[in-house]
Amino acid sequence: MTEKEKEKISKEKVYPIERILAPVDNLLRNKPVSGILLFVAVIVALVWINSPWGASYHHLWETKFQIGFGSNIIEKDVHHWINDGLMAIFFFVVGLEIKREIMAGDLSSWRKASLPAAAAIGGMIAPAIIYSLFNFGSDTESGWGVPMATDIAFTLGVLSLLKDRVPISLKIFLTALAIVDDLGAVLVIAFFYTENLFILYLEYGLGFFLVLAIGNWLGIRNTAFYAIIGICGLWVAFLLSGVHATIAGVLLAMTIPAKTKINKFGFIYQVKKLLGRLKKAKSMDGSYLSDEQQEIIEDIKETRSKVETPLQKLEFALNPFVSFVVLPLFALSNAGIEFNLNIWEAITNQVSIGIILGLIVGKFVGIMGFSWVLVKLKIADLPRNANWGTMAGAAIMAGIGFTMSIFIANLAFTDETMVKQAKMAILFASALAGIIGLLTIRYSAKQLHPEEIDRKDNEEAE
Repeated sequence: MTEKEKEKISKEKVYPIERILAPVDNLLRNKPVSGILLFVAVIVALVWINSPWGASYHHLWETKFQIGFGSNIIEKDVHHWINDGLMAIFFFVVGLEIKREIMAGDLSSWRKASLPAAAAIGGMIAPAIIYSLFNFGSDTESGWGVPMATDIAFTLGVLSLLKDRVPISLKIFLTALAIVDDLGAVLVIAFFYTENLFILYLEYGLGFFLVLAIGNWLGIRNTAFYAIIGICGLWVAFLLSGVHATIAGVLLAMTIPAKTKINKFGFIYQVKKLLGRLKKAKSMDGSYLSDEQQEIIEDIKETRSKVETPLQKLEFALNPFVSFVVLPLFALSNAGIEFNLNIWEAITNQVSIGIILGLIVGKFVGIMGFSWVLVKLKIADLPRNANWGTMAGAAIMAGIGFTMSIFIANLAFTDETMVKQAKMAILFASALAGIIGLLTIRYSAKQLHPEEIDRKDNEEAE
């Protein structure tokens, strides 16, 4: 058989629907695009609520629906289902990312983790202190957690505007920083924004968590096991316990198996054997597989599942849903601010000043300060191809708090006016941080040699 004949036989048939959906599939795997979609959702929310159809905005999110059966019914409005339900999926994916990075990623060793971890801690402490300076002793002091957060989707979306002018190492640094930041936000929500605990439901939740952890220890790799117990048991228990239900997402992520059953060499060896059997197996006429061939194909599928970790499989599957459905819906339902407020007054009160200065000044001072100390003490090194200018830009850009900041604001304040003021301050500070950070990185990156960046980044990627 000639090479042309082999190529003709092995050529994959592409159906029209695959050609149509290919651009959509590529889009769903593009993380920076999700940040742009978040921006679009914010604009839509602001235009919608301030339009003649603004009443429909409130009506939509206040619509109630329930889940359950018999007397076991949970009823909430759409806004709460997004914040307590869909955002639990977001926190689940965050938990998967944290676990993966700690086990085998940029947080897997002290040398790798020290700089982004220290920068993230500084970037949480300084904003909280700045906010507290303006609000200590008042009824708004509970909002200290609002300016602590960094929105990685928005940040990477803005950073993507610079294309290849940004060193890959800087993107990795920002991503690792945001992951540690998310972990800090989760702990803050769990310990400081939880009230009215119902111990019985919390005990139920911890019981379900124990069942999931034992399942991991026993080697259960079926994702359905974790989904059913995680949602119907762990999440519902936390929803009723008083601890915010999104914490259940992080706890569930910690129980997902993160190890393979076979390594890549074992996978290659087993698949080669199966392919050899498949080549020798008796064929049927047409495009149908014989029973023997079908059995071999199923064995290949099973072998593939052994080399995959359930953690990465779930993370890969859920990332598009979180990026293109959960977060835009959260933005759309939470970013609606009516401009009937006095805008100047809304951004110059003590809550807004604390948030704005916390996100812009606090993030910059905390991240740069802690990073500078670690580098000067030779505990850590600057990211490859980065200079202090690009680091300063990244530190400013980390002030894009948006998703997590708004989420914490909804928990921190009960007064509707304070929530609106906080949201306006978050939007203002995030926009300012994005613009200043982008310009700073763009200017500082000009001092780096593009050819050197490309060469070293290619070496790093290899």
